[in-house]
Amino acid sequence: MNNITMYRLVLYFLIVLLGFSLLLSLFGALPFNFIQLLLSACLLVGIGLLINIIFAKVFDAPTNVESIYITALILALIINPATSIADLPFLLWAIVLSTASKFILAVGKKHIFNPAAVGIFLASMVTTKSATWWIGTIYTLPVVLLGSLLITKKIKKMNLVLSFFIVSMVFTLGLSFISKTSILLVLEKAILYTPWLFFAFIMLTEPLTTPPTFRLQVIYAGVVGFLFSPKVHFGSFYTTPELALLIGNIYSYSVSPKNKLLLKLRESIALSPSAYDFVFNPGKKLKYLPGQYMEWTLGHKRPDNRGNRRYFTLASSPTENEIRIGVKFYKNPSSYKKELMALSDNKKIVATQLAGDFVMPKDISQKLVFIAGGIGITPFRSMIKYLVDTNQKRLITLFYSNNLESEIVYRDVFNDAVAKLGIKVIYTLTDTANLSANWQGKTGFVDSKMIVEEIPDYKERTFYISGPRSMVAVFEDVLSKLGVKSAQIKTDFFPGYA
Repeated sequence: MNNITMYRLVLYFLIVLLGFSLLLSLFGALPFNFIQLLLSACLLVGIGLLINIIFAKVFDAPTNVESIYITALILALIINPATSIADLPFLLWAIVLSTASKFILAVGKKHIFNPAAVGIFLASMVTTKSATWWIGTIYTLPVVLLGSLLITKKIKKMNLVLSFFIVSMVFTLGLSFISKTSILLVLEKAILYTPWLFFAFIMLTEPLTTPPTFRLQVIYAGVVGFLFSPKVHFGSFYTTPELALLIGNIYSYSVSPKNKLLLKLRESIALSPSAYDFVFNPGKKLKYLPGQYMEWTLGHKRPDNRGNRRYFTLASSPTENEIRIGVKFYKNPSSYKKELMALSDNKKIVATQLAGDFVMPKDISQKLVFIAGGIGITPFRSMIKYLVDTNQKRLITLFYSNNLESEIVYRDVFNDAVAKLGIKVIYTLTDTANLSANWQGKTGFVDSKMIVEEIPDYKERTFYISGPRSMVAVFEDVLSKLGVKSAQIKTDFFPGYA
């Protein structure tokens, strides 16, 4: 699963869920038949692809087939299939408006609303029909739950989901208690016979319409959870799941960066035999915090199972007049990385969704430890370059681990920080069989012994860990055994990281 992006995992899950629903329809477990569901799903996908191509050409924007498949399948799972000609307008309006919203209901080339939700809402206003959210049944629950847990594990958005569940359930049960409705009956209905789980795990967590930081995500989920509660109403006006999400999207947009950049490559720089920096001219100054990331979309033919979108930390500093990302290339690279390596200065790449909590604390007196493995050094390059450029002194120790000396990157920046700011940098190599005679750094893995020796006051420090997920997990365990509190450990993460 680690080799599949979050978007591709969601797409596979929706395909499986639709397939399972088709099977259920054969046995009469759903209120419509196999042919009706299959034809409606095919119609949504086909019309969605066509409309996406048209709008992409009109707005000169790269197409994202993966995205339209996801939107079309979501609609197929929450709108009743067409059983007659009279049902077709609602289906058609929903997919047309969902797709169009990505281009039209956008500010600074960044769409504001969850496409499926806004498509349903607008289509209901045009046709007076509405989505039934039929996927919320006891029969589909096992598949929904299993797939949702896999996706949540991948994107690490359980904080957002839990906030939604808690607020939604508190208000639902509270209103039920006031109206003297059986709480057990309400719980049974909410879990087994509503789109509660599907909505929370699949639609609420859509990255492009969620806020960029942990605290804002919790607030966002709480707002949506309150409005999602079935008995919440304002006079005679009752909210719907799609309306709850759209109101949450408005809040999210109001507190999120408004960046969507169409960038051209300025240059690519070989950092090591297997790592490159890709440098872009942003056109205008991009405001961000050192250590944050963006989503990068690179359209190309025949993308493999990892798709055409990636999340990369910005290796550049906000003080620089460029945007820089560092990318590691392995043997048999993905289709995305092949396209990136061949990127010319006349092809555009889209950078959006500036986000991330992996940033330095505002308190400059706080003592820090940075631990990086391989290309996981990129956020620390951003942070340390920023400190050098602003002449901001902080008590920092950087552990930087690689297999070979030739894989060490950004030495110029770190050497500058050592000389000007007194930052302590410790290089260590794990491939001890191929050490050069002139190697002056450490050898072996960064372990508890090395940490204690180099940082006697480690219990007073905040640790920042960046690298492959397996490496991050190991260091979390090492620090925990050393008695470092979990609140003192920050890990670099962005959706789909693999």
